[in-house]
Amino acid sequence: MDIKRTVLWVVFSLSLLLLWDNWMRATGKPSMFFPNPTVVAKPAAGGAAGTAGVAGTPAANGALPQAAAGASALPGVDAAPATKGEVITIVTDVVKADIDTVGGELRRLELLKHKDANDQSKNLVLFDATEKRTYLAQTGLIGGPFPNHKTIFTAKPGVRTLDAGNTVQLVLEAEQGGVKLTKTYTFTRGDYLIDVKHDITNIGTAPVTPSLYLQLVRDGNKPEGESRFYSTFTGPAVYTDTDHFQKLTFEKIEKGTEEHATKADNGWIALVQHYFVAAFIPADKKPREIFTKKVATNMYAVGTIEPLGAVAPGATVSEDARLYAGPQESAVLEKTAPGLELVKDYGWLTIIAKPIFWLMTQIHHILGNWGWTIIVLTILIKLAFFPLSAASYRSMGKMKLVTPKMTAIRERFKGDPAKMNQEMMALYKTEKINPLGGCLPIVVQIPVFISLYWVLLASVEMRNAPWLGWIHDLAAPDPFYILPVIMAVSMFIQTKLNPTPPDPVQAKVMMFMPILFSVMFFFFPSGLVLYWVVNNILSITQQWVITRKLGAPKAA
Repeated sequence: MDIKRTVLWVVFSLSLLLLWDNWMRATGKPSMFFPNPTVVAKPAAGGAAGTAGVAGTPAANGALPQAAAGASALPGVDAAPATKGEVITIVTDVVKADIDTVGGELRRLELLKHKDANDQSKNLVLFDATEKRTYLAQTGLIGGPFPNHKTIFTAKPGVRTLDAGNTVQLVLEAEQGGVKLTKTYTFTRGDYLIDVKHDITNIGTAPVTPSLYLQLVRDGNKPEGESRFYSTFTGPAVYTDTDHFQKLTFEKIEKGTEEHATKADNGWIALVQHYFVAAFIPADKKPREIFTKKVATNMYAVGTIEPLGAVAPGATVSEDARLYAGPQESAVLEKTAPGLELVKDYGWLTIIAKPIFWLMTQIHHILGNWGWTIIVLTILIKLAFFPLSAASYRSMGKMKLVTPKMTAIRERFKGDPAKMNQEMMALYKTEKINPLGGCLPIVVQIPVFISLYWVLLASVEMRNAPWLGWIHDLAAPDPFYILPVIMAVSMFIQTKLNPTPPDPVQAKVMMFMPILFSVMFFFFPSGLVLYWVVNNILSITQQWVITRKLGAPKAA
């Protein structure tokens, strides 16, 4: 009949199970809950990834190709192309981009305002083409022997660094099969959004029907520096007005079981990882095919193919697209494209998490520090739930006062469970105690606390954000484990304030819970631990005051 204790046991059991699962994943063993990488092979040096070849061409009439045929018409993906080209570096105030004249592909993108998770002396590299990592942005033409991401382009002379101006451009040209493709990258000051323009000119004597493809290619490995003690999403995503936001996994692409929108005239395609995203956003109201595919061992692509129709001799067709490659900052993503802010994954409680993050941003505008913002937000949420928490603590306080009587009943009727339950119910009635009184207020608050957890975990704004003293990065674990230790102490105090379980085994388990939880929180971002510490301290204060008031009349 002790419902509250049953709920605590369930929570404790699930916590142990999750802790064990995190340990399994940390030691390289299969997870019981989260999908495991299907292939762990790294892309080999020298372009071992480029084993996929040209499988065909789209229909000659310029109609939108079917998903399988259109995607298979794309050339293979090379981590290191066989033909050496010139690597041109474009530098702005926020990015440093390396673009290869082989294919005009974006092969490396360094984010100058974000530090590497493993080495704070280095900047974070999003796109890359090395032995350890492959992450590329590629564009080109299919439908004939036209310029693609393997064709040698010629770069026009120009400024490569953003100095006094607000934009810097790189113009690349290539001719093949009677078609001239001019690819223009435009970088803007203070912006992670790159304009990618394609001008397709028919320099032959007969009409041509090319299709333009935009694709992102990535290996299936998690980003370096990712914690093994909590799971974040890494993989492709697709958005259309009709089907909305769809997350895909590398595992499903590997097996060929992925399901997503395949045709649209709007939306975007992306590759998502913790805190960062790369997304191709084609021009709106242009029919396109959307595809995902495995292109090589542990190498996957997501992209679009847009038919350009018949291009007459001497005619030019222009297509504008945008490539966002940077942090998942909500305000920026919302302005960039419809639905792009959804890559900031709050899980199934987005409807609660988004207002919480909005409130956080308003507080941050005033305080200017994300650590103090977390503290103030925790206080506000605690005040909002004060009546519910008070009801819960009053119920727990009453339970604690009658614990000796409950223990006596258990001892007296331990051989007669039916009589024991009958006497317990009589005791509850006499003392005016609701067995559910301590549980229901907690259950109501759980969705809000889970939402806040995901907000703090998913917000790139916390990354490299200092609080005070030894906390220089709220997205990284506490370097001296001070906050986890304080949290363990606070949990121990809370355990002492709660009613002692009559069962000695349960009592010992409840005493060990703070230690078990603290081990897990040693590896959590310090911003999350800060939230729990503040919440625990406020809860202890509230519970102590209420318990003291309940105990005073009894003592008198």
